[in-house]
Amino acid sequence: MPFGHDMVYSLATVVELVNTSPSTGGDDGLADLAELQSFVESRQVSGIGTLTPRDLGQVRMVREAFHRVFTASDLPTAVRLLNALLSETRITPRLTEHDGHPLHVHYFAPDATLAEHLAADCGVALSHLLVDGEWERLRTCSAPDCDKVFVDESRNRSRVYCDSRTCGNRMHVAAYRARRRA
Repeated sequence: MPFGHDMVYSLATVVELVNTSPSTGGDDGLADLAELQSFVESRQVSGIGTLTPRDLGQVRMVREAFHRVFTASDLPTAVRLLNALLSETRITPRLTEHDGHPLHVHYFAPDATLAEHLAADCGVALSHLLVDGEWERLRTCSAPDCDKVFVDESRNRSRVYCDSRTCGNRMHVAAYRARRRA
């Protein structure tokens, strides 16, 4: 995908955020403030003060809204859902440099909450993906016991597993064993 660093980073952030949801088949990866803080640090989310229980609740709501975008049945539904999410944010594009990162664009307002920050930056990245006609790249893992989401960045749009080392390898080994038994 010919997307810039900022967009690729925001897409990776939204994927990681959505995959913390119990809706993807696992435990809640944002069960408490410590896990939210860990997420903020691992994704290098800037400009966030002390996190509160309110932040945790709001981020969980944003996470579920993004999950609905990823699992939308068609493009018009994905557009409607993403527009609804973006309409709840104060988007204020501005150029910035921080924490050793080169000049890039932030879309959230300077005093935004963590949820607004994620909704704006990740929502704009997803918006560009949809506008570029790349909606089909928003995927759910094809492994029968996995519902994690991912963005298919392969050139020919052929990726089907969230992670080739876990789900992909497990499915290939199962197929091999099934062929050997036959």
